[in-house]
Amino acid sequence: MAGALDGIKILELTRVGPGAFCTMMLADMGAEVLKIEAPPSGKLAGSGASPKPEDARKLATSFTNRNKKSMTLNLKDPAGQAILQDLAKSYDVLVEGFRPGVMQRLGGDYETLKKLNPRLIYCALSGYGQDGPYRDYPAHDLNYLSLAGMANLIGPPEGPPSIPLNVVADYAGASMHGVTGIMFALFARERTGKGQFVDVSYLDTTISLLAATPNVRDYFSDGVMPGRGKGVFGGGYAYYGFYETKDHKMITIGCTEPWLWENLCDAINRPDLKDCGMKAGDFSGYTNDRHVYARAELQKIFLTKTREEWFEMLTKADVCVGKVYDVPEVFQDPQVKHRQMAVELDHPVAGKVMQAGIAVKLSDTPGSIRSFAPALGASTDEVLRAIGYNEAKIAELREKRVV
Repeated sequence: MAGALDGIKILELTRVGPGAFCTMMLADMGAEVLKIEAPPSGKLAGSGASPKPEDARKLATSFTNRNKKSMTLNLKDPAGQAILQDLAKSYDVLVEGFRPGVMQRLGGDYETLKKLNPRLIYCALSGYGQDGPYRDYPAHDLNYLSLAGMANLIGPPEGPPSIPLNVVADYAGASMHGVTGIMFALFARERTGKGQFVDVSYLDTTISLLAATPNVRDYFSDGVMPGRGKGVFGGGYAYYGFYETKDHKMITIGCTEPWLWENLCDAINRPDLKDCGMKAGDFSGYTNDRHVYARAELQKIFLTKTREEWFEMLTKADVCVGKVYDVPEVFQDPQVKHRQMAVELDHPVAGKVMQAGIAVKLSDTPGSIRSFAPALGASTDEVLRAIGYNEAKIAELREKRVV
């Protein structure tokens, strides 16, 4: 069955996970993604040689590089830059994750490539974007969270903020917005016939995500200052938080709608707590003694049954409840299996391996996992032949460590 992006060709020049995750989502939907990587040193540089058996399993589970081809190319060498420019002539999209200015030094910036291919969509994922006083500064996910005002809102009010892994700025921010920007540009190209530059900043996208929450909405509308531990999602209200269970595991309760909170109170036979449901002022307020009391009462009650018992009971009572899983438990959950988000695949060397499935389900043009992550440089010779290089020239390029 054809994928939604069959026929779209993408060049990937990234060195970190968010860029690879961005192009993987496009590859899962049928796009042909060629990952350009630096040649390693040594005799097998860029040869595409199969990994050692002990390394095969790690490569097989390299989730973000599945459905891609790999080519090694030394972009510091003028011959490597010429090859990149040749490739760009026939590709639809280029995704790069370097600091601003690097691709210009490597002969692969948008202004250079669009002259060779006016239909090229060029997506740059960078920390602070292509302009502004911070554009050249180094940073990582946590730095963007702090500058976006998000870090200071995560965790309990006492002590330092909590670190939410690197899923916000890196993946929800740069990766997802990169995919969205590319799809917008592809759609626009259908009407205009022209490509364009897609400038995605990790900081910008983090601010955008935070702005969707009541914290920023209330600040913009009423000047209410958000604070850590403050508001509905701060962890202080009984109807939205974590609770320990009898078996020393945890559940989450997320009953923000009044009727869902009432369902919970009825299920645990505590109708006297119904007045502690969410109210309009809770979005930006702190908890009072009544809320503290309700939370303490719920914790006592939840210690009387196991995590599984509470989940079974409360789901039947139409209550928003979740089990706090560790990673192995996630992929054994029946809902996760049913939705094919835990996929078992057969690898020719590593045997059966697990990967996460495809999150976006399309009815007519579904995504697919067609191949495992490639060995470094596995497609180098194939790609060079396709753009007109003969065996002698390929051997020369390899001898000079261009590929």
